[in-house]
Amino acid sequence: MHSTIVWMIIGMGIVTYIPRMLPLVVFHNVKLPPFLQGVLKNVPYATLGALIVPGIFFIHEDIWFGILGFLSAFVAAWLGANVILVVLTSVAVLSIYAILI
Repeated sequence: MHSTIVWMIIGMGIVTYIPRMLPLVVFHNVKLPPFLQGVLKNVPYATLGALIVPGIFFIHEDIWFGILGFLSAFVAAWLGANVILVVLTSVAVLSIYAILI
């Protein structure tokens, strides 16, 4: 059983590595048009938004739970806090909110 898990982990590593490596190997000399470069630079932000925004509204039965968590994280990030402080701020605010409710 132990060797099965090890082989599964190795297989998953290979399967996730190949799609990341292939574009670098195949397209390393290809120059993309400026418009396409601009579109691809915004893909991570669009993906992040698509993942986070639904979570804000569906995280809890109480919609304010998600909204307060988002606002506290946003304010902490806006003030220049690092990622750990942003998360801890949001957790603290939501903990206090959960206690008060």
